[in-house]
Amino acid sequence: MTLANRPTILTGDRTTGPLHLGHYIGSLRTRVQMQHEATQFLLLADTQALTDNVGRHQKVTENVLEVALDYLAVGIDPALTTILIQSQVPELAELSQYLLNLVTVARLERNPTIKEEIRLRGFERDIPAGFLTYPVSQAADITAFKATHVPVGDDQLPMIEQTNELVRKFNNTVEREVLVECEAVLSSVTRLPGIDGKAKMSKSLGNAITLGATPDEITRAVNNMYTDPQHLRVSDPGRVEGNVVFAFLDAFEPDVAKVDELKAHYRRGGLGDSVVKRVLNERLQTLIEPIRARRSEYEADRAEVLAILKRGTEHAREVAAATLADVKGALGLSYFAQ
Repeated sequence: MTLANRPTILTGDRTTGPLHLGHYIGSLRTRVQMQHEATQFLLLADTQALTDNVGRHQKVTENVLEVALDYLAVGIDPALTTILIQSQVPELAELSQYLLNLVTVARLERNPTIKEEIRLRGFERDIPAGFLTYPVSQAADITAFKATHVPVGDDQLPMIEQTNELVRKFNNTVEREVLVECEAVLSSVTRLPGIDGKAKMSKSLGNAITLGATPDEITRAVNNMYTDPQHLRVSDPGRVEGNVVFAFLDAFEPDVAKVDELKAHYRRGGLGDSVVKRVLNERLQTLIEPIRARRSEYEADRAEVLAILKRGTEHAREVAAATLADVKGALGLSYFAQ
């Protein structure tokens, strides 16, 4: 594949806390793989994180470096992936302003992802304007780098749909092809449940296993995982569906035959939860140990991590500025262009 026809990927996460296994299975593995096959931009979305963290801005800014450490620890290579800080690329905010003119408040309120996030946060009608326009900000992030592919969970598909709506609306308005539509890249496991089984994994809900978790933290989390409440005795047949331990085994155990055998044994009875949890615990310990070790190495030289972010952000600004120049030119706003 030549550089000319390589896909361009835009991906990232809100910097509200450390990354966890839900991120890893949802898109981190895809990002590590795709950096060898595509031109990849990885965005630390601190500006978007501020939309619902008023008064908690210090937590957001502190987590920029923490999330960067997580990315580097799982194998993101700054020589292959451009890692940037959203707030330090002002071109993204300016592009958002132009795109906002192409969407109505009613359309933003109909976005299923935003509706669900509003419900979870209890905003009702008291919605911060920045949060409501989150889809437009995300569209600016994607289109600024002319991304053709965006790794997301299935809950983010409405955001990709809205991005492409805005691209088509802008191109139709200026009567030329300036911005590029994108495709969602879904992992084989689009969403990982929390250890409580009640919601998707989230650090804020206290049901996540972070990528930097200690061995003891991993063991405690696995032991606390929701299984089958009707599986009271080892001899009882158990349900695999809705059982968080088996959901994690499906996601992280590469030996599919081994998992299938455990499921069959559990369903017919004679297999205790403690045995299945022990299998999962061993798998997660093996997975996280090298990630935790690499994170410690990077953490010992935070100045170099900041330098990586600075270099990536500077490169990202150059790319975003070129797109913004095209947008302003199409809108007739390049008054002083030579």
